[in-house]
Amino acid sequence: MRGDFSYIRPETLDEALEVLDRWGDSARVIAGGTDLLIEVKKGKVRGGVLVDISRLRELHFLELSDGFIRMGPLLTHREIASSDLLRREARVLSLASGAVGSPQIRNVATVGGNICNASPAADTLPALMVLEAELTLRRKGGERRVPFGDFFTAPYRTALEPGELLAEISFRPLGEGWKSAFFKLSRRKAFSMARISAAVALKIEGERVREARISVGSSTPTPARMKEAEELLRGKTLDEGRIAEVAALVSREMVGKAGRRPSTAYKSLAVQGLLKRVLREASSG
Repeated sequence: MRGDFSYIRPETLDEALEVLDRWGDSARVIAGGTDLLIEVKKGKVRGGVLVDISRLRELHFLELSDGFIRMGPLLTHREIASSDLLRREARVLSLASGAVGSPQIRNVATVGGNICNASPAADTLPALMVLEAELTLRRKGGERRVPFGDFFTAPYRTALEPGELLAEISFRPLGEGWKSAFFKLSRRKAFSMARISAAVALKIEGERVREARISVGSSTPTPARMKEAEELLRGKTLDEGRIAEVAALVSREMVGKAGRRPSTAYKSLAVQGLLKRVLREASSG
């Protein structure tokens, strides 16, 4: 391992928060390590203190409580993808975690790491956007709650302050009438990061969409909802003409948020195709 690192493995959450408070900017949290260790090997992270939270039981939980699904950041993608609760009440997240890397990666990589690494290509971010998740950040002596979309300030940058730790992810179950779907395009079926991904949640009553939530991944600097496309869907039936119209609008919204780049022409067409697929899947699922 490159760099001069110290290594600390706290036994409790309070001890971890004490360590983070003491070391401040010099501390880096590690759990599954699938992202951080790559950065270390590439020399992007040099020196400091590695705080291993992988054995903290207080951060490893999944429950339905007081009308909210509450998740600890140490849940692995395998655990999320295989959870009966999440398959039933937050299918979009179960699908997204099931699309992460290979089985070996899903066995060790955590949802907290996926969030805090803040890669625009992270699979779970669009899913958590359409679930309207909220994050609880803990520090020594206090905590604060942050809406999921506000947590990301730039690619690979978050609102986490020195001494803070992601302690909980929470959201309301989608419940009756909601349907959701997630798909991604990547260079290979597994192992690789998403080139483009999309998550959709639709509340359908009769034949009309009463509420729509759409987010695309690996296409905008930070996770974002496609508000214009969502508004276009509300109160409408979801036929093939409407699906094509919404997909084209999402593509334009994506370009507006991300700006034009050499990959824009490819991504614009790919987003349209992906949105058509995910909308069809959500409406029929």
